[in-house]
Amino acid sequence: MPEMPEVETIRRTLTDKVTGRLIADVKLLLPRLVKWPSPEEFRAAVTGSVVTRLDRRGKYLLFHLDNDKVMVVHLRMTGRLYHVAPGAPPDRFTRVVFTLDGGDALLYADSRTLGTLYVLPADELWRISGLATMGPEPLSPEFTPEYFRESLAGRRVTIKGLLLNQKLIGGLGNIYVDEALALAGILPERPAASLTDEEAARLYGAVNAVIAQGIEHGGTTFRDYRDGAGQKGSNQHHLRVYGRKNEACSVCGTPIARSEVAGRGTHYCPHCQH
Repeated sequence: MPEMPEVETIRRTLTDKVTGRLIADVKLLLPRLVKWPSPEEFRAAVTGSVVTRLDRRGKYLLFHLDNDKVMVVHLRMTGRLYHVAPGAPPDRFTRVVFTLDGGDALLYADSRTLGTLYVLPADELWRISGLATMGPEPLSPEFTPEYFRESLAGRRVTIKGLLLNQKLIGGLGNIYVDEALALAGILPERPAASLTDEEAARLYGAVNAVIAQGIEHGGTTFRDYRDGAGQKGSNQHHLRVYGRKNEACSVCGTPIARSEVAGRGTHYCPHCQH
């Protein structure tokens, strides 16, 4: 699943391609991906509009339009949104085609068809529950050490489960949670409230660090993820634990272990993490 660094990379690689551009046509090849309003109303609201700004919130892309509406795209597990030149053929998983005024296009492709699209008035984004309830994001001014420490207090949930809770911290997913815990030296199954102030501070820094690293390397590609130009990320070559079961820890040489924590496959070093 594209997580915050991947979606931010898509935003950065698409911004210059779409800002100030008119969306001349919308082809909904799989209309059920539109969750609000109806597919017909979605197409009518987007067609003929100009993209004034492209933002991101957590794992959502927000296309601000000149008709005071916002088109929201949530990629979920296997969604891809990328720019192509005029006449470029869509791939077999293309579900939506946004043709721009120069004949070039944005393609939304999705092999598992779990992604969702919306268009709403700018002041009604609260209708999308995932946006309305999302907590502060790493690297944002609202995500402070004090906020993070208070989020841990009194919580018996595992620290991994807490980090995955989008209502507490927006944008974190399985890859970057495992990486942050490895960098901080904390076992994923530890109760959140058990962390000392020093461990909480270390983990706070690690969360920000792994997100920044993911953005720096253009995101993590294992299978589906591509940026807005259709290119793979390279952060997979810089991971400490995720996807490295039985490989040697880069710090101590102990084989990386895999278990299930918070309902997710989890990678960690049994020696370096406590």
